[in-house]
Amino acid sequence: MLNSITLVIAITLMYSTPMVFAGLGNLISEKTGVINIGVEGMMTIGAFTGAAVCYFTGNVWIGFLCAGIAGGFLAILHAVASILFQSDQTISGLVINLIGPGAALFISSLLFDGATSTQPVANKLPKIFGNGNIRGVLGNLNVDVTVVFAFVTAVFFIWLFYKTKWGLHLQAVGEHPAAADTMGIQVNKIRFICVIVSGILAGFGGATVTLGIVSQFTPTTIAGQGFISIAAVIFGKWTPHGAYGACLLFGFAQALTVLLGGGQSVIPSQLLAMFPYILTLIMLVLFVGRAVAPKASGKSYEKGSRL
Repeated sequence: MLNSITLVIAITLMYSTPMVFAGLGNLISEKTGVINIGVEGMMTIGAFTGAAVCYFTGNVWIGFLCAGIAGGFLAILHAVASILFQSDQTISGLVINLIGPGAALFISSLLFDGATSTQPVANKLPKIFGNGNIRGVLGNLNVDVTVVFAFVTAVFFIWLFYKTKWGLHLQAVGEHPAAADTMGIQVNKIRFICVIVSGILAGFGGATVTLGIVSQFTPTTIAGQGFISIAAVIFGKWTPHGAYGACLLFGFAQALTVLLGGGQSVIPSQLLAMFPYILTLIMLVLFVGRAVAPKASGKSYEKGSRL
């Protein structure tokens, strides 16, 4: 019984970690008033970059770092369009979601002789208990170190938002940018930085999938996890702890899908595959009306204007 429980916990943590990175990235962007629905595309380019770089270099950490850089690059495009040129943030995010997978497939075809997927990586992300020789309860909990990284990032965001002066400035930019501007806070600079951070974290989320779970990039590697992370932020009411908990819930849904799909399951596999997305829709229907986004969310700001 205990082994079964720890196995469910381990699978939940494994599947929730990519969404935690992407969700926290989306959160820090939206906290400053910039909608970033492009995290799906940023996760996708991060997933491809991490797998490709790790395959050619043999170093999983270089691949992981480059994945964050790739996600950050797409985030710069989103920031330039939505902040500097004051384009519609939703449309800009949709474009990023098209660019990410398109660029990944195009570059993959160049690097891997026309293939739309990378070759499997030789090295995967290390486990928290080492080489995986541990058996029993601890063996079931021997998950990737990125689980710890994601948790530490969530704790850091809680400290940042609620215990630091910079975090208060960040939230002021998302709530009352004109008032923040009069106090000398550089609204668009903070927004630009936070959007880039969101892309870096989304890239890390994508690399967590290809370097820890499936070992290679395919066109369906991410499969909506970026959009689920956005739903987690809404369900979590735009708080770090709420978003983290919501990602765990959606990770648990995927864990149930894996466990119920094994062996002689009486539930059709197609229905099991739909379960995480059905849960996402149900959670949004039940809670989106009660969640209040930052007041300046989605609104461009020009110095001297009033919102």
